[in-house]
Amino acid sequence: MDAKNRFETKTTFALSRLEWLGFLAVSLVLAFQHLPDIRWGVFVLLFAVIDVIGYLPGAIAFRRSPDRRVPRGCYVAYNVMHSLVTAGVLAGAWALFVRPEWALLALPIHLMVDRALFGNSLKPFGVPFEPEADPNFREFEQKYRPVFPGNPVPRTRHVEGPNAVGA
Repeated sequence: MDAKNRFETKTTFALSRLEWLGFLAVSLVLAFQHLPDIRWGVFVLLFAVIDVIGYLPGAIAFRRSPDRRVPRGCYVAYNVMHSLVTAGVLAGAWALFVRPEWALLALPIHLMVDRALFGNSLKPFGVPFEPEADPNFREFEQKYRPVFPGNPVPRTRHVEGPNAVGA
């Protein structure tokens, strides 16, 4: 994936998830090392607020919608609340105005569980709010699947113009 090709194959996606898993492991080790110092009410509040504001409204709207469409605001809320930038700002503000504390680890733990274990990141407007495979993406995966001995070479077609995908 690069600035001109913003998509991932199964392999590059797995490698990204492995990086997030490393960050999750560091966050969990720190939490376990400081279990007695964590204010659990604050931890649970910070862990939950991400989904209470960022996920639940969109999930409810998605399930209630006959055409499975949700307002764009649900995507914005999800992306804002599931952003590492938002988590950093929230943690910084909490440390400044309340106090620095180990309960703030709830923020990276939540985000890294979403990314590393569930494979969820930010949601683009053009896909359903709840995960489902897009037919165009399935075609992309077929075209860019790994080639191994015994696995036939994927067929490629030459496409020019705005729909071209560089091989």
